Amino acid sequence: MAAKLINLVWGFSFFVDPFLSQSQELYFNGFQHSSNNISLNGAAEIQSNGILRLTNETTGLLGHAFYLSPIRLKNSTTGKSLSFSTNFAFAIVPDFWKRGGHGFAFAMAPSKELPGALPCQYLGLLNASDNENFTDHVFAVEFDTFRDLEFDDINDNHVGIDLNSLISNASVPAGYFTAANSTLHNLSLQSGKTILAWVDYDSVNNKLNVTISPSSTKPRKSTLSFNVNLSPYLDEFMYVGFSASTGWLASSHYLMGWSFKVGDEALSLDLSSLPSLRLPKKTNLSLILGLSMAATFVAIFVVSIPAYAIWKWKNRDVIEPWELDIGPQRFPYGELVKATTGFRDEDLLGFGGSGRVYKGFLPKSNTPVAIKRISHESKQGLREFMSEIASIGRLRHRNLVQLLGWSRRQDDLLLVYDFMPNGSLDKYLFGEPKKMNLSWYRRFNIIKGVASGLLYLHEEWEQTVIHRDIKAGNVLLDADFNCRLGDFGLSKLLKHGSNLSTTRVVGTMGYLAPELTKTGKPTTCADVFAFGALLLEVACGRRPIEPKAMPEDMILVDLVWDRWREGAILDVMDPKLMGEYDEMAAVVVLKLGLMCSVDAPLARPTMRQVVRYLEGEMDLPEISHTTGQIQCEERQRRW
Repeated sequence: MAAKLINLVWGFSFFVDPFLSQSQELYFNGFQHSSNNISLNGAAEIQSNGILRLTNETTGLLGHAFYLSPIRLKNSTTGKSLSFSTNFAFAIVPDFWKRGGHGFAFAMAPSKELPGALPCQYLGLLNASDNENFTDHVFAVEFDTFRDLEFDDINDNHVGIDLNSLISNASVPAGYFTAANSTLHNLSLQSGKTILAWVDYDSVNNKLNVTISPSSTKPRKSTLSFNVNLSPYLDEFMYVGFSASTGWLASSHYLMGWSFKVGDEALSLDLSSLPSLRLPKKTNLSLILGLSMAATFVAIFVVSIPAYAIWKWKNRDVIEPWELDIGPQRFPYGELVKATTGFRDEDLLGFGGSGRVYKGFLPKSNTPVAIKRISHESKQGLREFMSEIASIGRLRHRNLVQLLGWSRRQDDLLLVYDFMPNGSLDKYLFGEPKKMNLSWYRRFNIIKGVASGLLYLHEEWEQTVIHRDIKAGNVLLDADFNCRLGDFGLSKLLKHGSNLSTTRVVGTMGYLAPELTKTGKPTTCADVFAFGALLLEVACGRRPIEPKAMPEDMILVDLVWDRWREGAILDVMDPKLMGEYDEMAAVVVLKLGLMCSVDAPLARPTMRQVVRYLEGEMDLPEISHTTGQIQCEERQRRW
């Protein structure tokens, strides 16, 4: 009991070799007197009642709380990781009708600040570039309340074990076992109630156990067991603590107590002795707020100047019924104006037919974002705006641009995306001389990334998504030149196996499949045709149609067919590559571009086949010189 009377216990026991057997112990029964021992970062704070709050109800936040000094976690002689145990009490309180997000994690990391880490699905631990980087040495046990398909999450209430990646190596629905039976009892992580968690690692048997329970008694059976040797993932010294984040939806993440020990079982926490989380009674509070708002609303109309009421009416953030169906991820209009410093020209990233794109920084989290401002001069603009939210707003894939939210006021339609610092692919292929030349290695990785993203859209998501505007200008590049397909303003969703009835032809000349001019009905085959045009322009460094070129060289696919028939297909490769490319891979890309560009829709490969060809899992079939001749003659008749 004496150990529980102090807020912190830090002990060492040495035997023959101080590095072979070492005990390191922490104990926090509340965090009232822990400010000198806990490093806080981001939104994390210790409240007056002794509860550590990692995040609050603000969107796009992250919070870190790590023990101030690094802890030895490996034997310095053998390099073998040491056994450890931890017990902590937590509560997650959602801000929006039990639909909060995202979650938090117990973590071991080389830094207590985790520089470059992002909120939302990254839980404040990693970012898009670091994820699956095996040099990061980040170990975490996540308690996730948001299902992210990009990371193959099993549901929106699960426990997972993460090794250098947010794609869990093992995960199970959150739940606990009782002594009475072996049935897993469901446990809502964001119920607002205090939950106890235990994480125990046995370095002798290489076994990691994660256990949770709504009571102080530790269940005999673990919620999640995973056989793993942590030695390759841990440094000798690491920081130990917690990380949490919020996204479009927010939750407050609380810690009431924490114990940790190396080499033995950590001291147990008793819920009755921990600071309790007191939440307002929602029913009474809602009633009071409702009555107060009603009274205020009546007073405004009774005593306000009519002109002021009209002004407020015109400048309100209108929420329409379709927005409620899509979800609550909406930013206040004024916040986005502030993020871009009033949409000034100095922050303009680019512009096109649908609007302008500005760089901005979200005021509360200072997160860099790209904000697309669409003109509302036509109904078509609003339809595309709704389409983009409805489609990309629910998609999760590493090769698709992440939509963070939106806003609307009168004629201003705003979409908020992840910021891609290296801009669009077309600028590197055909644009400014100042832009660096893309190496073949990067070009090939970009091609494979776009193919992976399209496979997800066509076959792997809950519905089929037809993009309808695949081109180099809509392929964006992050800081490491990883690609993300963007601009879903023309996309269409449909159930797998069904067909669209639309007859409106949209897209960009040179990428439009020939059947669209006859039927007007977009299909996945039409997306494959556009992807074929993209393959050829990435390899050749030329646009699909060059109006100023000689007639025989104006259409890129015809030029490639001609060189293929002559047995000199590599002559079309981009001269800016200076001959530095993998010839076998280049032939695969060019041949695949021709296969995707044939006139007959069903003769084109599917995106699943395309991915297998690019990964070398399947050999390309032979393509006919005669087919190329027919295709060229047909295009000449059309032109």
